[in-house]
Amino acid sequence: MDEVVEKLKKAYALTPQEALAEIFPVKRALYIGIPKETEFQEKRIALTPNSVAALTNLGHKIVIQAGAGLASNFEDQEYTQAGAQLVSSDEEIFRSEIIIKTAPIVDSDLKKFNKGQTVLSPILLPILNKNILKSLTQLKITALAYDYIKTNESYFPYIDSMGVIAGSYAILLAGKYLSNEYGKGILLGGIAGQPPCKVLIIGATHVGLAAAQSAIGLGAQVQMFDDNIEMLNHAKIMLGNNLYTSVFDPLNLKKNIARADVVIGALNHKNGQTMHVISDSMVAVMKKGAIIIDTSIDYGGCFETSQVTTLDNPTYLVHGVIHYCVPNITSEVSRTASYALSNLLSPILRKSGQHGGIEQTIKVDTFLRNGVYLYKGSITKDFIAQKFDLKYTNLELLMATEF
Repeated sequence: MDEVVEKLKKAYALTPQEALAEIFPVKRALYIGIPKETEFQEKRIALTPNSVAALTNLGHKIVIQAGAGLASNFEDQEYTQAGAQLVSSDEEIFRSEIIIKTAPIVDSDLKKFNKGQTVLSPILLPILNKNILKSLTQLKITALAYDYIKTNESYFPYIDSMGVIAGSYAILLAGKYLSNEYGKGILLGGIAGQPPCKVLIIGATHVGLAAAQSAIGLGAQVQMFDDNIEMLNHAKIMLGNNLYTSVFDPLNLKKNIARADVVIGALNHKNGQTMHVISDSMVAVMKKGAIIIDTSIDYGGCFETSQVTTLDNPTYLVHGVIHYCVPNITSEVSRTASYALSNLLSPILRKSGQHGGIEQTIKVDTFLRNGVYLYKGSITKDFIAQKFDLKYTNLELLMATEF
């Protein structure tokens, strides 16, 4: 009987067996650090517990500072259960080879970085300074800005996903600042016998579309201005006859901005900066108590009167017009925004594990490469180098010299 069993075992061993294929084979495990943000009242976190679990299951090491997810209602325990290591100090976080931030790099971060690290974060050009760039170049840092990462020739996932959130939330903010708490006590949508509020949107972008859809849904009268006819046509098809559209005709724009109760700035950047399409003189003819929400402030804003504000002190007055110019507006709905950011970063990190690191992925992924503005200490975006009168080096040439 034993001989029969042994023959069956041998025969079974020689037959083809089913095997579980690795969906994301890892060439090299990544060492990722996520700090608790303390600047700009930042409340988002770069990876949700579900994303952390998926990455640690692949063998990647993720270190998270205690309390980093609390502002987005993610408990420390959720991250430890997902396989992350919880630490208390900045020093332990910044030992990681890859640092992932949700706030831009600021001066206080510089003393924490170690030579040769890779940093992923948003970039906020109005507060970026020469000292930050020079310090990062001396440390031979490779830095990627979420804002510049593409997934195809024209789609910027971070800008567009955060834009949809910002556009929708901007209309909720507008309703708040029109109310008695801050303004004249006006209902955004109006009522029977009383005309609705007039909302003017600068830019037929994802932000603009989301803002227009929300405003129309609340019953406001909405106008959208842009110089891209194709984008205006798309907006018209999406939102129908309730949306009035126009190109940037200065006379028409000035006439309509004088009637507006709310103006939303929603332009995308070009070469890292937006245009000031609304001048100081245009703001001066607006109604007293009207509201400007400039969601383009991350790239300089599209109003001449725009200045960066914070969630602690979000508004100021110019010509009697309320200005709201908070760059990380999505931090006010931080849990939703964290999921959106995590959905962007998780595939990038998985792919980097497959290729053996982020630097190796940059070499083979042209769309991720677009996010690089520092490569091993060299500035690779010409508009950033020109802004601070620093040396620019072409990224393609840098990588070619390494082969």
